[in-house]
Amino acid sequence: MIIVPLKDGEHIERAIKKFKRKFEKTGVIKELRNRQAFTKPSIIERQQRLKAAYKQTLQLADE
Repeated sequence: MIIVPLKDGEHIERAIKKFKRKFEKTGVIKELRNRQAFTKPSIIERQQRLKAAYKQTLQLADE
């Protein structure tokens, strides 16, 4: 359960923003989207390799 402590006189909009940030950090929405459709382990590995290669090209471009 997510708890958002409020200070005296704090606006509700600010509390909602804090709640949204905490909720996003938990990764619940991301996990739900991943569980909606099954992806084969081979596809996951391929995506990870492509992502790593992309990051490496960016690092080499910076140097």
